[in-house]
Amino acid sequence: MAQRILYIHQYFKTPLEGGAIRSYYLAKGLVENGYEVEMLTSHNEAIYTRTEVDGITVHYLPVRYANEMGFLKRIWAFLKFVKLAKRYAKSINSIDKAYITSTPLTVGLIGLWLKKKRGIPYIFEVRDLWPTAPIELGAIRGIVLKSYLYRLEKKIYTGADKIVALSPGMRDWIVKTVPEKEVFLIPNMADCQFFRKEEKDPKLAEFYHAREPFIITYIGSIGVTNHLEYLLDVAALCKKKDLNIGFKVVGQGSQLSKIKLTAYLRKLSNVEFIGHQNKEGVRRILNITDATYVCFANIPVLGTNSPNKMFDSLASGKLTIVNSAGWTKDLVEQYECGFYAHPEKPEEFLVKLMPFIEKKELLEQYKNNARQIAEKLYSKKLQVEKLTKVLSNENHLKASESEVYILTA
Repeated sequence: MAQRILYIHQYFKTPLEGGAIRSYYLAKGLVENGYEVEMLTSHNEAIYTRTEVDGITVHYLPVRYANEMGFLKRIWAFLKFVKLAKRYAKSINSIDKAYITSTPLTVGLIGLWLKKKRGIPYIFEVRDLWPTAPIELGAIRGIVLKSYLYRLEKKIYTGADKIVALSPGMRDWIVKTVPEKEVFLIPNMADCQFFRKEEKDPKLAEFYHAREPFIITYIGSIGVTNHLEYLLDVAALCKKKDLNIGFKVVGQGSQLSKIKLTAYLRKLSNVEFIGHQNKEGVRRILNITDATYVCFANIPVLGTNSPNKMFDSLASGKLTIVNSAGWTKDLVEQYECGFYAHPEKPEEFLVKLMPFIEKKELLEQYKNNARQIAEKLYSKKLQVEKLTKVLSNENHLKASESEVYILTA
């Protein structure tokens, strides 16, 4: 009899919607491997709806949320989702296990409730280190509140049957917090069937105003944690040096208006803003892109993040530039598929970039390397296989030699 999984992700997205679609791929992969999956998520509509998405039964709970919300409104949305998820979970029968993914950390309260009230074990997936990230960003203040949230984090980890981390840095943090728990590493994934390394399409280049011979693209959220001012600093230096390099900023978020205004005031005509894109839109923009920029604020905890658009970049065979001195730096340097540039040193960025502009064969080599590691280390198939092993209680995930770095770093 097929295992029945209750998958809980407050911000579940499909490829048509765009954004972070990891949960869609994992849930769809489970369905294809014979599991029954019930997804509890939220939407900005006023009523509950239930639908089928590629074999996944999706329950949309009415919990409004937007990146532009203030701190208190976000907390209210988190707690409302917990309350409604408990209510609707009561009506979903014959659940064998729950797979619960953060953020926010509060979704772990649903797991604790399922375990206590219904005897359902839960696996907790850590997508970023919460509350450490908002604390280091200054969004959460007060000793009492910080202490409570760290205790809650440990309680949720302790109550979990198993824990899944998305990066080596996250895994190391969790192991220190709860050394007695099993922590498995299942990073974000590269869709090597949908994205591919390909020649630039002149029609797409014209459509996206990609006039410059070299295009650097940022794709993702435009929020406080991303601090895209770093990219604008690089663009300003390129303009000052009269370098024919174009910059595309693709996405939305709470800081978009501010970043747009800053670019306007600095007269950065080499920067173009493109709105939020679904998966097909991302593929089209990556076609006319030479290098991608993975941008985070210069805060240590953000170096543990597993940015999903980095994996789209690798699958598309793009030079991948990162500005966090964490595992992504180690990755692009070890596999020679990109480079690390200190976020506050735009001159360093250009020094490291110029060889790829001057030597086309070097750029092509790094692009090929990017595609190869996407296939070898981060394919969808590989990550789904890891998850099925975790769910079936296999204690040791077999790793090929090419995966040793990712599993042991």
